[in-house]
Amino acid sequence: MPSRLMFSQAGDKSWMNDILSQRIENPILKSASPYIACDFRLRRYNPRMEITLTTPALLFPAISLLMLAYTNRFLTLATIIRNLYDRHSSVPSENLVKQIANLRYRTYLIRNMQIFGVLSLLFCVTSMFALFAGWTAGGQWTFGLALVLMMVSMGISLRELQISVGALDLLLADMEEHENIG
Repeated sequence: MPSRLMFSQAGDKSWMNDILSQRIENPILKSASPYIACDFRLRRYNPRMEITLTTPALLFPAISLLMLAYTNRFLTLATIIRNLYDRHSSVPSENLVKQIANLRYRTYLIRNMQIFGVLSLLFCVTSMFALFAGWTAGGQWTFGLALVLMMVSMGISLRELQISVGALDLLLADMEEHENIG
């Protein structure tokens, strides 16, 4: 069986005959009707995605929830940093300095997560505008870029989660140190 469909150039309906003749060679399509076989072959070898105005709109709930989660992380870290700063002002400790450095890096990561999330939302809206204006190719490319930016944002989020475990390890090490002393 050939890896690609071979269509003849003569006549309007000859491509259908080509598909029907190749259908006999494929056991999956052997029992299918000619129209299903034709549809299957054309979709399999012509994978162009049709994008409508509602396709980019599917990202809005996901982006909104991610931005809410990112903001909650940031506010939680800000509270923790303020508390550690107060503790460090009263009783300086090297462990607290390490925790503050870890939290500083995590706030930079959260900032970058939010930036890429907002850019994803911006390109999603741009994609919707392009599709509304009839610029299908531009809408597809900007939607693809919005998806890539969302993946980058989630990748940074994954890294931030890994680092947060490091901060918890510092706290647990401090607790173990106090237990060993006491």
